[in-house]
Amino acid sequence: MSKDILDIARVQVLEQGRGLSAGQALSCLELPDDRLPELLALAHEVRMAWCGPEVEVEGIISLKTGGCPEDCHFCSQSGQFTSPVRSVWLDIPSLVEAAVETAATGASEFCIVAAVRGPDQRLMSQVREGVKAIREAVEINVACSLGMLTQEQVDELAEMGVHRYNHNLETARSHFGSVVTTHTWEERWQTCEMVREAGMELCCGGIIGMGESKEQRAEFAGQLGELRPDEVPLNFLNPRPGTPFASYPLVEGREALKTIATFRLALPHTILRYAGGRELTLGDLGTRDGMLGGVNAIIVGNYLTTLGRSPEQDLELLVDLKMPIKALSKAL
Repeated sequence: MSKDILDIARVQVLEQGRGLSAGQALSCLELPDDRLPELLALAHEVRMAWCGPEVEVEGIISLKTGGCPEDCHFCSQSGQFTSPVRSVWLDIPSLVEAAVETAATGASEFCIVAAVRGPDQRLMSQVREGVKAIREAVEINVACSLGMLTQEQVDELAEMGVHRYNHNLETARSHFGSVVTTHTWEERWQTCEMVREAGMELCCGGIIGMGESKEQRAEFAGQLGELRPDEVPLNFLNPRPGTPFASYPLVEGREALKTIATFRLALPHTILRYAGGRELTLGDLGTRDGMLGGVNAIIVGNYLTTLGRSPEQDLELLVDLKMPIKALSKAL
C-alpha cells in the first residue's frame, strides 16, 4: 500500500523543509474534498514552521496602464484586444501619493507596474524619478514590474535601489503557448534569473484558472520550486471583457484552496501572496481559510484594472487571526 501524500509531506516538508516535487504536488491536488481541511491545516503548520506568523502587506499601482503590445490572453491591458482599458501614464506626484497611502496601511512594499513588453528609455527614466521621489517622501520598500529586461536594465534597477522585481511565469511551461504567443516562457525565465543574480529579490507567480489541467498546475508548482523566487503571488483568473479568456469560468473555491495549500507545500520557505481574483473566487470566508492554509502575504486595496477588498477589511482580518504585519526591514 502506497504511503499517504500528507504523511509524506509532514516529514519531507514540515520536518525537513524540502518542498514537494511536481508529482507529489499533483497527489495533493487530487485529494478528495473531504481531506481539504487536513491539507489546509498541514500547509498552515508548514507556513508557521518555516516562515512564521508575520504577514507581508503590499500595495500596487500602475505607472503605465493599457496599450501593451503583447497578447497575454487574460489581460485587459493588451492593445490587441477590445478590452475597455485605455492607455494612460501616471504622473510622479500621484505615484508618491499612492506610496504614502500604501505605507499608511502598514504595508512594507510598494510595487510600480507598467503594461509593457519591456521598459524603454522613457519608462526607465520615469521609474528612476519615481523611485527617488518615493524614497524621499516615505519609508517603504519599492518594487517594480516592468516586463522583460535586458541585463543593462536589471543592473540599472538594482542601482536605483529597487528592492524586488516582479515578473510572473504565469503558468506551466507546457501551457504557456495557450496563454501568450508574442513571447516565450523561456524569455520570462531568463529575466527572472538575471534579477536574482543581480541581488534583487525575485517575485514570480502566476494565474490559476486559465484552462490548465491539474497536472499543469502541479508542473507549475515544481517549476517555481526550481526557480526559487522570494515571493510567489497567486492570482485566480478574473475573466475580463474583450479578452480571449472572457468566458472562462471562475476557479471553484475548494479547488482554489487546494491549490494554495499545495503551493505552500511545494514552496515551504517562500512568501506566498494572495493576489488578484481572490475576492471573486473565495470571498470573505475563503480569504480567511487561505490565510490559515499557507498564505503569508497579501495585496491590499485595488489591483491594476480590477477592484479588491478595502484595506481595512484585510487588516481587520489579520488582527482577528493574530497575524502581525511584517515590519519594514531596516537592513535593506
